[in-house]
Amino acid sequence: MAEDQAAGAGQQQENKQQFGIRKIYVRDMSFEVPNAPAVFSGEWKPEVSVDLDTRNTQIAENTYETVVRVTVTAKQGDKTAYLCEVEQGGIFVLSGFDEKTLDALLGSYCPAQLFPYAREAVSDMVTKGGFPQMVLAPVNFEALHMQRRRKQQEQQQGASGQSGDGQAGN
Repeated sequence: MAEDQAAGAGQQQENKQQFGIRKIYVRDMSFEVPNAPAVFSGEWKPEVSVDLDTRNTQIAENTYETVVRVTVTAKQGDKTAYLCEVEQGGIFVLSGFDEKTLDALLGSYCPAQLFPYAREAVSDMVTKGGFPQMVLAPVNFEALHMQRRRKQQEQQQGASGQSGDGQAGN
């Protein structure tokens, strides 16, 4: 019985989950005002679009790089007032997680840790560029991750459905 308890304790230590942030950094950033100084004259009523993307790369055993890319484009009429892009990176150590949990951590939790840094960088660059502060709304990365997974599953189901229509092997 004591041996069973010792074996159980050893298994718990082997299956111990670990999540760590090794480094957070700006991978890339750029700010352009292609129509300066004309863009600063007149009333400021821009049309703003925000594009958000994430990616993950395994860089070593149990070590992953996550990058959140935010691109903000402000247009004044048909002219671009500014274009701001930030790639916020992070190195995360993740071990002891099953594949589904690891996927969820990399797809939603890690980007959520990086987004406040990217939001701050965008706000700083826009303000330093001479424009009113740009405060990005919070992002639900869990919902985005689930949406991306559903879309991938639909594409896989569509692809497997197409291969069963008698045209396989062409």
